[in-house]
Amino acid sequence: MKTCLVVDDSKVIRKVARHILETLEFNVAEAGDGREALAYCQDTPPDVVLLDWNMPVMSGMEFLRALGTSGMSPRPKIVFCTTENGVGHIRAAIEAGADEYVMKPFDRETLESKLQIVGLA
Repeated sequence: MKTCLVVDDSKVIRKVARHILETLEFNVAEAGDGREALAYCQDTPPDVVLLDWNMPVMSGMEFLRALGTSGMSPRPKIVFCTTENGVGHIRAAIEAGADEYVMKPFDRETLESKLQIVGLA
């Protein structure tokens, strides 16, 4: 079964994402910030990380940079999931190593299409 780590400081967003991902037959884990997510990835690398941009402790961008320097192999696919929609934000996320980008709020169809783009749906 495919695995996804949902990283968001909002319990509501994590719950919504979990529900959608489980209907897409993903095994889902959750983390409330980037530091927690990095520790999880080092223990149990998921197939994909659904990553929030703005979080306390360690932001999505900080997590992405730390993951990039961790030497983890294979590296999980990263789908940024955020309200930040400026072209500059999207470019920065892709340059930092994100594989795809989805805007909040998202629905099942949108998330499924992004997962297809990264080869996981």
